[in-house]
Amino acid sequence: MLTELGSKGGCLCEPAKKGEVRCPLIVRPTSEDVVTGNLFGVLKILNPRWWLPDLLNAALGTERFRRQVFRNFQIQLWEKQRTYPREHLKWNEGKTEVDVVFTWENPQTTVFIEMKYGSNLSSQTTHNNGSEGFPADQLIRNARVGLWENGWFQEDLLFHHAPRDFVLILMTPTTGNPLVTKYRDSDKLRKAIPNGDRLHALPRTPFIGELGYQDVVDLLVKQRHWFSKPERQLIDDLNEYLEFKLSQLSKSNGHGH
Repeated sequence: MLTELGSKGGCLCEPAKKGEVRCPLIVRPTSEDVVTGNLFGVLKILNPRWWLPDLLNAALGTERFRRQVFRNFQIQLWEKQRTYPREHLKWNEGKTEVDVVFTWENPQTTVFIEMKYGSNLSSQTTHNNGSEGFPADQLIRNARVGLWENGWFQEDLLFHHAPRDFVLILMTPTTGNPLVTKYRDSDKLRKAIPNGDRLHALPRTPFIGELGYQDVVDLLVKQRHWFSKPERQLIDDLNEYLEFKLSQLSKSNGHGH
């Protein structure tokens, strides 16, 4: 964050500037991983009571989550999920890496966040180009993997456990992605997933949403008074950084208006 905002991370050597050697100090302006690390590195420090329900409700467009103490709340970045059962797909698929995962236990809940900055959602994923008759985009893959990981598919098991609540959020510079609207329709969601009839139930709807970077800034500004002076400084620095990243985009980046 400091390197991008004020060039305070030190200087690069000439070979690195010329691209002759790879240097870990280089912060590429299109890197969504850098934005992810900065944003959720700060949110990890802040009490989720004062920002988490606001973030989720804004993304879903409804008051679905209440303000509370979130028991055993965790944020994990770039977490690999288990390989999706091969017998339920017509293509080979490796492990899915989710950009951000929230979990807490009262009630048991998992949130997947797909982050984008300088690129659109991929229309195809590894080993799946859509030729098998099902959509191959990143959003439906995350939805399918998340529903399976959290127990929403009917499996042939001796003992069944209650599924965890599940939410999927697309976070981009701007909102309005048509895939979010499409997959919020339960019928279209089931048809987009191989063996979708195994989804005997779904999480409480809506459970798919989207959020823009400016939405995060506005949310943190609104809730800023709940935090200590050092936390408010972190929030101010983060908001400045997110607005700086938005100013670097010359157009809406294909995500909406």
